[in-house]
Amino acid sequence: MKFLYNAQSHFNLANLFTFVNITAGLMATYFITQNNFFIAIILAWVGGAFDIFDGKIARKYKLSNEFGIQLDSFADFLSFVLVPVFLIFQAVYATSFDGIWLIVASIVSIVYVISGLRRLISFNINADAGSVANYFTGVPTPLGAILLWIVYLTHTYEILPAMMVIVLMAIIGWSLNSTLKIKHL
Repeated sequence: MKFLYNAQSHFNLANLFTFVNITAGLMATYFITQNNFFIAIILAWVGGAFDIFDGKIARKYKLSNEFGIQLDSFADFLSFVLVPVFLIFQAVYATSFDGIWLIVASIVSIVYVISGLRRLISFNINADAGSVANYFTGVPTPLGAILLWIVYLTHTYEILPAMMVIVLMAIIGWSLNSTLKIKHL
């Protein structure tokens, strides 16, 4: 079991937590296709919990390496970019819009996904294994996902109309690559 605490192992403890995050994101995607949004959201939050712990474990046991950084970003892209966008598209846009507004919602969704991917790639290019900055520049993808969940819930409880969901998704997508300073917790 030494491989669990070996930084060079692709199956070290931190990476195993990241693999659980990826599994939860994939399962959430499946449940979204089945219109079972409740289970999808639970799985997305499970993935988020494992994302928190993979980084803490990697730092505590000095397991950070380039593979883990790339793996974590892949998991973040799946769980914090694709899953929330797909959920909103399936639960809000596909049921609220048709014609030109569905095309607009599609474009905003695609731009959000590209913005999230761009943010994660930029983060990887500038990341040092094992280091944590005091501030993020731009909204981190996990926070973007939380904001999208709030937008989804406010629509579900009929507080926000579907048109505002599009606007807020565009704003949150912009914020991912903005110059906003967000304190690292």
